[in-house]
Amino acid sequence: MEHRPLGPTGTLVSTLCLGAMTFGKESDEKTSHALLDRFVERGGDFIDTADVYSQGRSEEIIGRWFAARPGVRDRVVLATKGRFPMGDGPNDLGLSRTYLTRALDASLRRLGVEAIDLYQAHAWDPLTPIEETLRFYDDAVRAGKIRYVGVSNFVGWQLQKAATLAEVRGLTPIATLQPQYNLISRDIEFELVDVCRNEGVGILPWSPLAGGWLTGKYRRDEVPTGATRLGEDPERGMEAYAPRNAQERTWRIVDTVRQVAEARGASMAQVALAWVADRPMVTSVILGARTLEQLDDNLGAAGLHLSESETALLDEASAPTVADYPYGGPGVDQRSRSF
Repeated sequence: MEHRPLGPTGTLVSTLCLGAMTFGKESDEKTSHALLDRFVERGGDFIDTADVYSQGRSEEIIGRWFAARPGVRDRVVLATKGRFPMGDGPNDLGLSRTYLTRALDASLRRLGVEAIDLYQAHAWDPLTPIEETLRFYDDAVRAGKIRYVGVSNFVGWQLQKAATLAEVRGLTPIATLQPQYNLISRDIEFELVDVCRNEGVGILPWSPLAGGWLTGKYRRDEVPTGATRLGEDPERGMEAYAPRNAQERTWRIVDTVRQVAEARGASMAQVALAWVADRPMVTSVILGARTLEQLDDNLGAAGLHLSESETALLDEASAPTVADYPYGGPGVDQRSRSF
């Protein structure tokens, strides 16, 4: 397992991160602990969860795993998130100091730890001034409750504003961004990747397999059934079957991933993970496996690097559809300058 710095920090993390969104829902506690054990055995040391995953059960499962394995906490970089509702009250969500104070303490209790290595805003909160959130994070760092600060699901201007305010106010800087990023969803390349490059923010892609689409298990014009995420819920969120099935681009990407995988002697999942792991500013790729078989296959991407020709094939097949302005050719030309 290779390691990279966690954004601009001196802490190193494995280039594959075990995401715990499935814990307590799609993966029961026994399976979740087996996934954690296998991940660490294979050299992984970066775990990502959130308070809202299974309404706290994911964090509790990880906490019991730590408790049953003395010493393992010191070998793991632990990340969690807060922002989404954990209750029915008007202040049971958001990025306010009021809510985050309770949310952070609750996460610490469920995880059974004294400090969280990376605490992330799970999404932007339009009702809370971002400076209030950043000052809370800075106070929590000074209090020893968290070590680094990250954000998730921010768009370009939101990340830039947060990064700039943190620098100008002398607050703890934003270390990481956690966005959706995969061969099907490349829109973060329009602005967010440039913000991360300019500000030294590391990228932690979620859904690197596009909800299973890039594994090759779905077929054109055949609504999924059975024990898969889309089989159980074909209309599930951003990875819903019908919209992606209707796009020729989706199948062009899937076919190209299959072509590269067959030539490589690797699985499609491993090729898709290798592609995103080597994109600019990516620190670690979050795996969403819910079975040991899926995790074992995903871990086969550790140390896999695609050639320039393989990457070019995938880049061409997955090129995002974009209008001329502001992100297409004419818009880019207006912002360009050479000497």
